[in-house]
Amino acid sequence: MRTVWFLVRKEFLQILRDHTTMVQIFMIPVVQLLVLANAATFDLKRTRLLVVDEDRTTVSAGLVQRLEGGRQFRVVREDASANEVEKALLEREVTAVIHIPRRFEEDLVQHRHATVQLVLNAEEGAATGIVQSNANAILAAYAAELNLTLPTVRNASGVTHPAPLDLRTQRRFNPTRNYKHYMVPALMVALTTIIGLLLTAQNITREYEIGTLEQLNVTPMTKIQFIAAKLIPFWIISLVIFTIGLVIGRLVFGIPMRGSLVLVYLAAIVYLIVVLGLGLWISTITRTQQQAMFVAFFVILIFLLMGGLFTPVESMPDWAQLVAQANPVKHFVFVMRAVLVKGAGLDTVGRPILGLAIGGFAILTLAVHRYRKTTA
Repeated sequence: MRTVWFLVRKEFLQILRDHTTMVQIFMIPVVQLLVLANAATFDLKRTRLLVVDEDRTTVSAGLVQRLEGGRQFRVVREDASANEVEKALLEREVTAVIHIPRRFEEDLVQHRHATVQLVLNAEEGAATGIVQSNANAILAAYAAELNLTLPTVRNASGVTHPAPLDLRTQRRFNPTRNYKHYMVPALMVALTTIIGLLLTAQNITREYEIGTLEQLNVTPMTKIQFIAAKLIPFWIISLVIFTIGLVIGRLVFGIPMRGSLVLVYLAAIVYLIVVLGLGLWISTITRTQQQAMFVAFFVILIFLLMGGLFTPVESMPDWAQLVAQANPVKHFVFVMRAVLVKGAGLDTVGRPILGLAIGGFAILTLAVHRYRKTTA
């Protein structure tokens, strides 16, 4: 450990002496977070729907068929009671829940009016309005299809015709529909990934270019010590950047922090092992910083575009959703949104964190093996 400490100290001194790198490390992520949080937006297709049909009649079944037949909703579950609604929304199994109460058909026949409840995961603020609008349009079309005669009601402003199907909406997790609450946690993941991966990918190639790598290889230290000394400084710096992002998210954008910050940092610590290990692996398969940059940007683009930051994973083709399961960005984004916005606990995010830990161990093992093959 004494050897590792001296090597880590050397790495920190090398980083701190490069003022241009210091500006890039700390200023660029802050500016990007402030800009992208106001510019990024998203859309949602084929909303995953949980149907709670307590009526179990022909009319209620017809309503479900119209919701799924319009290609804007995809029914993934049907329950007879509302007991599992909270869990399904919390774990992102579904984005919306349609609750058809008992006596639904009877109310339509006798009173020409019935109530349907739509429960939305409102953490995706911008998408919530779209989902609600789509549901209202489908319900209105179904009411017309049933040829329901609308009762006439007089009020202070004149004659109105209330809709025969009254959709009651309840928003969970993000009732104000502020899309920044959804986007900023994901942007923090993106910026932490970019900085951590790029810095690590260029580290060993820089040593190779300036001719100091061979000198380090003949020094009396193990390669495990060498790799640990290379990763620890950037692991600490990335955590500092992540902390700055959390502070900005809270103070500037008012991001809710409903869950445990300890759990957030646990996930960040594990996730950074994956990112830095991947950066180390890139540095072992390239020989110049330019090559490392090209490979790193290729990996980053794939990670970000298939990680659910801007395009929901649920809107991707089936093959892309399958590939995305191996994307560490997807899992860390899920953890960030679930813990900060929804207040989820370890029982909800434990599996993604465990998956990240396994992935980190695998990529570090691969990077160490590759480094030995190329420099021993």
